[in-house]
Amino acid sequence: MFRSIAALLAAVSCVAVAQAQETPAAVAGALPYTLDQAVAAAGGSAPAAEAAQANVEAARAARTVAGLRPNPTVQTQVENIAGSGPYSGVGSAESTVSVAIPIELGGKRSARIAVANAQTNRALLVSAITQADIRLQVTQLYVEAVAAERRVETARDQSRIAGDAANAASVRVKAGRASPIEEQRANVAKINADAELIRTIRLAQASRANLARRIGQSVDGPLDTAWLERLPHGYGPDVPPTAAGTLALAAADADLAVADANVRLARSQRVPDLEAGPGVRRLSATNDTALIFTVTMPIPIFNSGRAAVTQARAQRNQVEAQKRMTALDIEQAITDAQAAASNAAVTAQTATGPALEAAREAARIARIGYREGKFSQLDLLDAERTLAQTRLAAIDALTSYQNARAQLERLTAPAPEQGN
Repeated sequence: MFRSIAALLAAVSCVAVAQAQETPAAVAGALPYTLDQAVAAAGGSAPAAEAAQANVEAARAARTVAGLRPNPTVQTQVENIAGSGPYSGVGSAESTVSVAIPIELGGKRSARIAVANAQTNRALLVSAITQADIRLQVTQLYVEAVAAERRVETARDQSRIAGDAANAASVRVKAGRASPIEEQRANVAKINADAELIRTIRLAQASRANLARRIGQSVDGPLDTAWLERLPHGYGPDVPPTAAGTLALAAADADLAVADANVRLARSQRVPDLEAGPGVRRLSATNDTALIFTVTMPIPIFNSGRAAVTQARAQRNQVEAQKRMTALDIEQAITDAQAAASNAAVTAQTATGPALEAAREAARIARIGYREGKFSQLDLLDAERTLAQTRLAAIDALTSYQNARAQLERLTAPAPEQGN
């Protein structure tokens, strides 16, 4: 019975290894596909970047529209026709053709231009924020893809080690130095290791596919797995968190600039505009012509524009308060991100240093002792399990650190210089 179970377990193990090997290996000697390359590829194909660029173009077009002056109007008027007596026909008609040229007063055109300039600067900041968000998203996907490949490496090593342990157990059983149950236990461990390898390979394939989907192109070569282990040297004092110069605070400043420009525009709307222009009048009764000049101005009785100014000021005060809230939120987020990155770095350095070395040494000693009959199989399995868990914990710690560092870089990303 033990032999039939062993044969069945060995067959399943072979199938698992064959399925795991379906994943194409990285081309030997090929240069790794770096994070910067992924970010550059995503920046040129991301729909969010295209939408942000379209928003910038629309804002610039709106700036052109804001600088245009209002069009003149041409008016034609015929009087004294289709009446009674001498006005029954068109003999006494008076025909007038005039041109009305709008004259904007109160600085309306410059106020419109100021609003458009502020909105253009806001659109440029949105574009920069979009690029920063794309970099963060690509970084997170790249970190996950690299970590998944590191997990595949660990799973392959564990599968190989489990195979070696199964072979050693088989030799011990054949030599009469161990019970057949020991061989069965080793075969089960080998099958579990092979199954874990299949799972990690599929997760790595999914992570690579997600990265390729985000950047808009396939990722066929190897990733820069060594990048995951780049940790800070030492632990210097944290930089005091400040929102000054960050993208988020620059966006709040841009919103306040738009609100200020809207207040100025509302004030300019309180000044009535004029329409003035010459005209020509023909008197059919005497066949004479005369020049006329008209000036038109609305009387602000029912709507003086004061309510619009009050509304614009209230909205401006709201935006100013939101800016102060944004500054507090950013500084709090930076503080939290600094703490998260520092703690993740400590965990990663510990997990990839003393803890991992100790687990490797314990597993090495357990393998030697098991082959020499000094340690039991349970001791070996426990040491190997501890090593696998420590390696996976190290990968998780490195992943957490890189994600925390990317989040901190996003929060402290500087705002670009802008002009009108």
